[in-house]
Amino acid sequence: MATAELTEDKVAELGGLNGIVGFHIRLAHGAVYRHFTETFAELDLTQKQVSALWLVADHPGISQIELGGRLQMDRATTMTIVNRLQERAYVRRERSESDGRKQALYVTDAGLGALAEAKRCIGEHEGWLKARFTSTEIEKLVEMLARIHE
Repeated sequence: MATAELTEDKVAELGGLNGIVGFHIRLAHGAVYRHFTETFAELDLTQKQVSALWLVADHPGISQIELGGRLQMDRATTMTIVNRLQERAYVRRERSESDGRKQALYVTDAGLGALAEAKRCIGEHEGWLKARFTSTEIEKLVEMLARIHE
């Protein structure tokens, strides 16, 4: 188990920034994002694309609007992501059976293959991240982060 404690030198280096929670969240996000990007380089999918593909696979027929709402993305961003996934033949749009004004989304066989590889990469990425914490710390960290984004 790797632990990264701030040494006195590091605290002095950061000065007043050391006590700024948002600063540490930004640094942590940068580290996680860099590792994610490296892990997913060959797959050529972004975090948002993977999340969208996963949700569509878990909820066949989900509307584009509902997908965006669950991922907390605006309509334009959601449409861009779905368009990109559709261009790669990972998802398909169909007219919703319950509401003809909505587009229902479904994962294709190619999308399921890409998602399986993405899940493998996520497992590798999560292993890298979780190795820094105990299982109790992970549970608490997720709980604390949820307080920020919910």
